[in-house]
Amino acid sequence: MNNLEIIHRNLLERVETSEEFPFGPRAAVYKVAGKMFALLSPDEFPPQMNLKCDPERAIDLRAEHEAVAPGYHMNKKHWNTILLDGSLPDSLIMKLIDHSFSLVVAGHNRATRERIQEAGNSRPDRGGETDSPSTRKEVD
Repeated sequence: MNNLEIIHRNLLERVETSEEFPFGPRAAVYKVAGKMFALLSPDEFPPQMNLKCDPERAIDLRAEHEAVAPGYHMNKKHWNTILLDGSLPDSLIMKLIDHSFSLVVAGHNRATRERIQEAGNSRPDRGGETDSPSTRKEVD
């Protein structure tokens, strides 16, 4: 299905995430604490999303799925372009978003990583969990 509204909300619900349009109105860039973890191009046909990925996992995903390609206009070792054509399960897309977010958070300095982790862990629905920086913030 790959509902763009659900994907957009999933991206924005993350702690310390912002949406910017540095490349024009047709490409939304999602950043965590100032570093990009996703780029969504909803006006492309099919819509596309670039996500950061562990290099070995990126190779495996490209071999397994036609809808996963080396990152368009990105470092192809570390980024994938995901075609949102409905061929990938939504659960896989959400896992890839989590993976991208986690990699970018891990690249921040210690103070920023801890701040992001703490902001996610302080949410009442997290129940004190401390396992993942890819927590979501409340969105109305």
